[in-house]
Amino acid sequence: MLFTLPSSINASLKAILVVSDGLGDHPIPALSGKTPLQAARTPTLDKLAAEGATGLVHVISPGVPPGSDAGHVALLGYDPKNCYTGRGAFEALGAGISLQPSDIAFRGNFATVKAHGRELRVLDRRAGRHVPEGDKLAKLIDGLSLPNSPDIEVIVKRTAEHRCVVVLRGANLSRRISDTDTHGRSINVQQSIPLDSSEGAQRTASILNELTQEFHRILSTSRINTERRKAGLPEANIVLLRGAGTLPEFTSLKDLYGIRAACVAGGALYKGVARSAGMDILSVPGATAGYDTDAEAKAQAAAQTLGKHDFVFLHFKPTDSAAHDKNPQKKVEMIEKLDYLLSTLQAGIDRDKTFIAVTADHSTSSLSGKHTGDPVPLLINGPRVRKDKVTQFSESSCANGGLGHLIGKDLMPILMNYIGHTPKYGA
Repeated sequence: MLFTLPSSINASLKAILVVSDGLGDHPIPALSGKTPLQAARTPTLDKLAAEGATGLVHVISPGVPPGSDAGHVALLGYDPKNCYTGRGAFEALGAGISLQPSDIAFRGNFATVKAHGRELRVLDRRAGRHVPEGDKLAKLIDGLSLPNSPDIEVIVKRTAEHRCVVVLRGANLSRRISDTDTHGRSINVQQSIPLDSSEGAQRTASILNELTQEFHRILSTSRINTERRKAGLPEANIVLLRGAGTLPEFTSLKDLYGIRAACVAGGALYKGVARSAGMDILSVPGATAGYDTDAEAKAQAAAQTLGKHDFVFLHFKPTDSAAHDKNPQKKVEMIEKLDYLLSTLQAGIDRDKTFIAVTADHSTSSLSGKHTGDPVPLLINGPRVRKDKVTQFSESSCANGGLGHLIGKDLMPILMNYIGHTPKYGA
């Protein structure tokens, strides 16, 4: 059933959801037993928490580590257990690729491998993370022809840092295949295998293994990698693939809630999830998925677009990157950058008519570098919010908040209720 806007709704109320990727963490010995969020200086976050309501979010369900894709699907109000069709599709949509229903899309990493007998040993699955030649490398392999599968069109597009998108286009393909990405170091590149007995899955796994070998053949002999090797940089001599996905089918936020929604993000994944939900994707100079992202520009863009939109999703990536790099001090620094972003955001909005929510798509441990199933902190600040007694924004403080423990998909209805965009259930 599609949303009909009741005449009593105050259409001037707005909401901004700020998602700090991987924000939650564990107590870190190097930070005197504090989490990076507890160790960081966060006057704006603490003030927003003290003036609002707080709680914890189990993004998928208690104890389940969310992937960033499924985590964002949930935070935007969708149940990933019912509508999730693979990460690669979101990456492709976010990169501006128009997917066809039969396409299979993948998230790719330019990575560093070394021949070890007949195997390819992964030395760095991110090729040092900083790969400025990524666009040129993608062009080398975009459109390549597979000797054993000449009917398959291969589309490759670089997104950011070491990341790219790979799309297979052709007949009888399936997303029911395993990754070639090892998700670790000093492990051989994985052979993709079919995850069911269908002909499409068997064919797609075979194509992916052939494609991986072709990627390595072309990239390892490129002038770009010769120059990187001479400069002492890790070669970007293969693409590791994961998250096979097909075009998702979401009911738009406009149809669900009667809202105009926009997204401010640097990474393709987050833009792709937002695009699937029918959001407008804003192009913001300096908005990246890296440590260098322009926090001020993102905050200003989010504030300015409230004149045309009812809801803005603002994504902040570097907190997650620091944890994946097992660098808790860097995570502290990025949390303080997030605090500056929120300070800038506050200065540009009408506080009497705007709700700000801050949370995360998952926790990422700075000790293990991996996503965990720990709940993430949440604050909601704005007019008419029932204040609780929490005065600091952290994992442990928010556990005492008035919002209690929520499931991720329940956050969006709560925000829509605040701005008057939820219909009554029942007569």
